[in-house]
Amino acid sequence: MRAIAEIAERYEVPTVHITGGQRIGLYGITKENLPKMWAEMVEAGFVSGHAYGKALRTVKTCVGQEWCRFGTQDSTGLGIKVEKLTWGSWTPHKFKIAVSGCPRNCAEATIKDLGVVCVDSGYEIHVGGNGGIKVRVTDFLCKVGSEAEVLEYCGAFMQLYRESAQYMDRTAPWIERVGLAYVKQHIVEDAASRSKLYERFLQSQRYSQDDPWKERAEGKDAHEFTALATIA
Repeated sequence: MRAIAEIAERYEVPTVHITGGQRIGLYGITKENLPKMWAEMVEAGFVSGHAYGKALRTVKTCVGQEWCRFGTQDSTGLGIKVEKLTWGSWTPHKFKIAVSGCPRNCAEATIKDLGVVCVDSGYEIHVGGNGGIKVRVTDFLCKVGSEAEVLEYCGAFMQLYRESAQYMDRTAPWIERVGLAYVKQHIVEDAASRSKLYERFLQSQRYSQDDPWKERAEGKDAHEFTALATIA
């Protein structure tokens, strides 16, 4: 936070905004300052947050059991584990994840592509949600008893979606097309299928993309558009 504040002040960023997805947006940056700012961000340990592209967004959480009297599990800690597992994965469309620490659902897990709702006895996994203009509430996939299972089901679901959805399909229209029974068949009812999907997801993560802004800041991808000369 201190590094972001210092960079924002140094480059006179007009607006610093904490978004609804719990990202921090710096708006009004001039093009010539952007590479220099990212170089400083990289030096401070930051990576690109993917507020763009057909990829995972940052994982949204509530404060969970540690700080909320209603919290049943460590939703913040689980959200961090889920994000570390899934960061860098390309998907047919943007992919949003949230972890809520109790059924009050402050992280809005039930309108995300994959949502986890913590309860006293474990974790409810929900899939196929969508906010925006056409809201779709998630379908309940299953309930599991451990964080390790949450990670496995999350990776397996993302891999099934990546392998069978069409380009530009969000999970909501994809599930409506293939049916929730199809998803349950491959992930909930067939442990061997789920395990193989998860293995393929983990394998793909070994080759997930490098941080594009880090490459830009280090001068590895420093090409810029150059306007053609005009003739008077």
